[in-house]
Parts: sequence; C-alpha cells; structure tokens
Amino acid sequence: MDGYFWATAVVGAISTVICLVAGIMGKKPNDVTILSVGAVFLVVLVYLVGSIIRVIAGEHLRGAAWEFWGYMLTALVLPLGAVYWSVLERTRWSNFVLAVVGVTALVMAARMNQIWY
Repeated sequence: MDGYFWATAVVGAISTVICLVAGIMGKKPNDVTILSVGAVFLVVLVYLVGSIIRVIAGEHLRGAAWEFWGYMLTALVLPLGAVYWSVLERTRWSNFVLAVVGVTALVMAARMNQIWY
C-alpha cells in the first residue's frame, strides 16, 4: 500500500463520518459536508497527478491500464456528481449521498493500488 492509498483512505473515511453524522442529525448539506467531499476530490486529483508522473518516469502498471484509469476517472467524477446532487436537492438524504463518496473513493483507491502493484 502506498501513500496515495493511505491519503485517500484517511480523507475518505473522515468525509464519510462527517456526512453520515450530518445525515443522521437531519441536517441539510452545508459547507462542512460539501468541503469534506471536496477534500476527497482533491486527494484523488493528487493521486491522478502522481500516477501520471510515475508513468512518465517509467513505472509500469502490473494490471490492465484501462482498468486503473477507469477507476481513476470514476473516482474523480463521483465527488463532482454528489456535490451537484447535494446542491440541487438540499435535504438530509443528500448527506448520505455525499457519505458514499468517501467509502467509494477508499475502495477504488484500494483496487487501483492492487492494479498498480
């Protein structure tokens, strides 16, 4: 497991807890929940840049490249879609949608790590 995985895991877990607690408390999406998902997006963006640099430097994926980049693209699109949803539908349920992003990013980072190594 590399640093990119651990960063995504920690930020994703924290974001999930924040959004779950807000949803359970019946709160509407707010700056804290939306910014926590923004943090997930940023850490995945850093993962993307780091991966591009590693490939340019000559490192090779052990698994299928299309699968790795597919996971990466999905991990980047999910936070954007969830935030868009939470802005359009400002109910407590949107916080649960936001919570799924952190867990999903964590699982995708684990899978990307398996494909890389």
